[in-house]
Amino acid sequence: MEGEQGYCRLRIVTDGLLLHLAGTAEKGLLQWYRDPLPTNCVADWVCDGSKMFGYHNLAVFYGSCTFNCLFCQNWQYRDLTAELGKGVHGKNSSFTRDLVSADGLANITNEKTFCVCFFGGDPSSQMPHALSTARLLANRGVRICWETNGSMHRKFLKQAIELSLETGGIIKFDIKAFSPGIHFALTGAHNLQTLENFAFSAGYTSRRQSPPLLIASTLLVPGYVDNFEVAQIANYIAKLDPEIPYALLAFHPEFYMNDLPTTSRRQAEEALKVAREAGLKNVRLGNTHLLQ
Repeated sequence: MEGEQGYCRLRIVTDGLLLHLAGTAEKGLLQWYRDPLPTNCVADWVCDGSKMFGYHNLAVFYGSCTFNCLFCQNWQYRDLTAELGKGVHGKNSSFTRDLVSADGLANITNEKTFCVCFFGGDPSSQMPHALSTARLLANRGVRICWETNGSMHRKFLKQAIELSLETGGIIKFDIKAFSPGIHFALTGAHNLQTLENFAFSAGYTSRRQSPPLLIASTLLVPGYVDNFEVAQIANYIAKLDPEIPYALLAFHPEFYMNDLPTTSRRQAEEALKVAREAGLKNVRLGNTHLLQ
């Protein structure tokens, strides 16, 4: 309806027309920073960036998302879309400082930029901007990586895969749950697109073994993402390619689930065992400093 913003708050209806406020090649709603390597990347144990001392990753933090996770570990992205909304409605806002063109973002890199990672929020909500930036950076020899819930349109995913293959980058899928009901309760979204896109991406893994093209991760949310969920996810991955690395991440209480405990060491170790029993050959625990 007139004046209403979409789910990701990047588009608005004005005079009966759909206006793009951000997410295009000309306007990406984001923040960025240079992250010295090695860094706490989900793929750090299989990524060449872990060896690149003296270089940095260009971390691109998009201010929008296609999910609405109750446990969001990066919930601060919502501050950016909130500012965007204020600007839309004519209130004082600083949101314009967070609107960056693809050219402008690419020009932030220098000779010490080894890789870029598009995350957030999630790049799925602003793929035209991310892909435009990625193409420019690929031409400059920067590795292209993605950290995503995997909900983007297939045509965008295919382009992202090709850019990562070409540059030596990695696509990191965050598979939050396997059971549709659990996934919807935690994220407000279905997981069918994520699972289908992950399977599509797995079809490219044979084209490059080192570094691996595709990685999966799951946050071990106490009381929700249990061994059953991990087993289902691990079985799904193993049937596609047992060599795909899988990271099980300890949970830190955030956002609406800030009253939960962190993941217990017992749960994490049992989940690790379950994932390996499913046939996966490269599984690890991440964020182990958080384990109780």
